Amino acid sequence: MSKKLVIVESPAKAKTIGRYLGKDYEVTSSKGHIRDLPESEFGVDLNSLTPTYRILKGKEKVVKQLKEKAKGKEVLLASDMDREGEAIAWHVAQILGLPKTKKNRIIFSEITENAIKRAVKNPRTIDMNKVNAQVARRILDRIVGYKLSPLLWKTVSRGLSAGRVQTVALKFISDLESKIAAFKPHKFYKIFMRVGEQKIQLLEINGKKFSNKSIRTEEERDKILNELKQSVFVVSSIETTRKKIKPPEPFITSTMQQTAINELGWSASKTMKVAQQLYEGIDTPEGHIAFITYMRTDSTRISEEAKEKAKVFILEKFGEKYLGTAKTKKSRKKNVQDAHEAIRPTYPERTPEEVKAKKLLSGDHLRLYALVWKRFFASQMAAAEYDVTTIKIADENGKYVFKYTTRNCVFDGFERILKKTNGNHETAIVPEGKTIKPDTFLWEEDQTKPPARYTEASLVRELEKKGIGRPSTYATIISTLLERKYVVKSGRELRPTLLGNIVADFLGKSFPDIINEKFTANMEEELDEIENAKRQWKEVVLRFYENFAQDLNKLEQDIKNGKLKIEYPTDRKCDCGGEFKVVFGRYGGYLKCSECGKNQSLDMTVFAPIIEGKVILHDIIETNNKKNELDETCPECGSKLVIRKGRYGSFIACSAYPKCTYTRDIYVDAKCPECGGSVKKMRSKKGKTYFKCVDCGKMFWREPAGKKCEVCGDPLFFKFKRRSKKVLYCEKCKKEFPINE
Repeated sequence: MSKKLVIVESPAKAKTIGRYLGKDYEVTSSKGHIRDLPESEFGVDLNSLTPTYRILKGKEKVVKQLKEKAKGKEVLLASDMDREGEAIAWHVAQILGLPKTKKNRIIFSEITENAIKRAVKNPRTIDMNKVNAQVARRILDRIVGYKLSPLLWKTVSRGLSAGRVQTVALKFISDLESKIAAFKPHKFYKIFMRVGEQKIQLLEINGKKFSNKSIRTEEERDKILNELKQSVFVVSSIETTRKKIKPPEPFITSTMQQTAINELGWSASKTMKVAQQLYEGIDTPEGHIAFITYMRTDSTRISEEAKEKAKVFILEKFGEKYLGTAKTKKSRKKNVQDAHEAIRPTYPERTPEEVKAKKLLSGDHLRLYALVWKRFFASQMAAAEYDVTTIKIADENGKYVFKYTTRNCVFDGFERILKKTNGNHETAIVPEGKTIKPDTFLWEEDQTKPPARYTEASLVRELEKKGIGRPSTYATIISTLLERKYVVKSGRELRPTLLGNIVADFLGKSFPDIINEKFTANMEEELDEIENAKRQWKEVVLRFYENFAQDLNKLEQDIKNGKLKIEYPTDRKCDCGGEFKVVFGRYGGYLKCSECGKNQSLDMTVFAPIIEGKVILHDIIETNNKKNELDETCPECGSKLVIRKGRYGSFIACSAYPKCTYTRDIYVDAKCPECGGSVKKMRSKKGKTYFKCVDCGKMFWREPAGKKCEVCGDPLFFKFKRRSKKVLYCEKCKKEFPINE
């Protein structure tokens, strides 16, 4: 019988650690959090700031097993080394009744034999400062979520949510969309000289840097071109400088996410999921192996042991000149958790080619491992060196100066591993002072462009730059915004929906002291100060709540007295000449004419920005109607039929409404599996979708697919899984089948 019990979060991590500890140890898993604030109630006494914790639903069996296994054994708590992990260790210790003064907490940034055995020999007590910082964050988020979300239910629509950090991130996206919508482009002209195959851009006029955007008229353009054609040009200067490109630092959470998003096309949440698996360990032909160090970190520090392994590899593979000499720069950011390491391979000697050849990793695991491995080794290598040559060509009076630059790689350094797109460009040998006869002069018309929308990568970079959230929260922030339909991905761009814009605008105006980037960043710093024992957590939470409660009470009174109604004017006109407003009722947002009171449905997931308090719809309604048009005409008036959304879901209606009031239910493509009759898609008064055969009256909770199960022969139905993935499903044998598009 084992003498010591090691408790980690996940079964995968338990399996990996179990390889390295002998028969005197048993390793088990809590399967994540086992205790938290209750789901169905607030769970915090605001007078004493005392949280009430409950065993999470479905974790009763896990808790029972942990108690049984811990009897008569020394317990070591080995959850992750961040605040979340420290809080999990604390909750487990509370449930098992472990003494507060007992040294039973072990931490490690990599799951290797040396790291695990070293950690087991050096346990410490639970860091209550870290726990208090996590408790404070959880209570702050509970206060905002439980107090703001009901306001959104009362004023906008039920089911919406608000978060302390999530709403600030939404505001970033929404405010940028308003800037893009308000942007007014203007055209301008660029001017070039062509010499052979080289197109050289105009740089200076009369000793001043030439701005392409300053030439806005054809007259200005033609005047300059005429002068250029009459001028004689010479090579005024040739200057070559040696430029060093420093290697990048090893990955931290945010840079790993950004690189995976940009290079692999992943989401932040997928990146963290795959990284978690690589950290905790994966089943391989050589056993359960962990491939990277802890993936939630903002430190670029590398252990001396890992540096030495990298040094040996670089010397053997590339030679001494490729070995980097620069020390890892100290981060300029405040409160970096330097006890952590950067993200790196746990076994640096295992190259991506080796793990692929030995079939240790494949697919997404191999792709992310390759990114981490290459970035780590690149960070330990020498700088790349380029000869950068700048050639200036000027007219005889020096009024007009053209410039072009070439780059020639003289030493690839870290780019030997982390290949860049800087290819070698040989400089044409042109003596200084030589006359140049341009083949022609060219102009190009362009126009100013609005700021680029956020992608997941650029939003992570912005959140990190502004100090909003922490490395472990970026992926959750983005996935929450997407799940709530506040934001939609259009290609790689993150675009706010009308619902998202309204939520951001309403909360931003109602709680200006809470929903802003500076306050949120300051709150993150205060949480860090709690962790570093510089502040008391109750003092931080109480000061926040006192300020928050003032705005909250005023808003609740306004709602109760009927003073607050969320209405937004739009740029859309009604047939009567009145202006449509976006208003909210029991079933969400819709359009209402301010003059005649006419109502019109509105899809709240459209892209419609808010500029100076007005919703800009343009031709969104007409576009949506055309998109929803059917190849059928109304049997009563001959107008086009369209799909509309109503109180009980989608239905087919005449596009000439209100002149024609024809409507009918939507029929699905497949026939009834019972009698072969037509099947209608319907919605109950409680809002649940179901399907009903118009011939035999048979009802189904899932849409018939018109196919048979290849296993048992019963009819198949469509089933929606997480993230709206659609599969075929057999209700008899409970099997799922992919849909062949």
